[in-house]
Amino acid sequence: MDSRPIGVFDSGIGGLTVLKALRERLPDETFLYLGDTARVPYGTKGVATIRRFALQAARYLESRGVKRLVVACNTASSHAIDLLRRECSVPVEGVVEPGVQAALEATRGHVGVIGTPATIASDRYGELLRQVRDDLRIENQHCPLFVPLAEEGWTDDAIALSVAERYLAGLRRLGVDTLILGCTHYPLLKGVISQVMGDEVVLVDSALVLAEAVARDLDEDDAHSPGPGQVKLIVSDMPQRFGEISRRFLDMDVGEVEVVDLELQAGSTPAGKENP
Repeated sequence: MDSRPIGVFDSGIGGLTVLKALRERLPDETFLYLGDTARVPYGTKGVATIRRFALQAARYLESRGVKRLVVACNTASSHAIDLLRRECSVPVEGVVEPGVQAALEATRGHVGVIGTPATIASDRYGELLRQVRDDLRIENQHCPLFVPLAEEGWTDDAIALSVAERYLAGLRRLGVDTLILGCTHYPLLKGVISQVMGDEVVLVDSALVLAEAVARDLDEDDAHSPGPGQVKLIVSDMPQRFGEISRRFLDMDVGEVEVVDLELQAGSTPAGKENP
């Protein structure tokens, strides 16, 4: 047994979809969730910046004594997962690989991937999909406005539907049968995405399959916590707003939200260590 917490990080509220799935699958575990709300979104940043931010978040959670690190951000998973696995002293799980596996199990041969501009530019999903099935047809579409819509809570109104129609109409016409929601903010807009794509298109939400992957790893290492499970929220900005959103989304009392300056915390890192 291992009572140390599991660290989870994302650029903002999107990773709460992963945290919710983890809590439901692993109720006895303690989670430290870090939302880098001062620098959201990651998906419009350059690769070097994404890697620097991800490494700062990972190192901070390591300093808090986590036993596992879950990267609940598709952009960071796409560009920084290999770096984090090299640099971190604890196992690191990302959202991309589980999402790829779920899509491979669901598709009839035509997969769509939606994500932030950085995630789509990385082609990480396409690369991993083609490694297993080089016959797949893969369509990519970046949807940058989905993140601010989710952050504002505008997820099921006429504005959200109009934006979804603008982004997704092309994928619908092309006839994709499976759509990977390649950003943890996107499940918050699942209703309008499904409305645009139609009921026959399978939507892949990486949060659920990622939670199963973490549970399997804990089983293999005999590293489950004896409980009771807890959640501690940490942000780099706007703690009150984040706390309000988290209470509604997780349907629980999250207590006081802690604030951390990740740039200041990274100041003690030896020169050059943050370079990918």
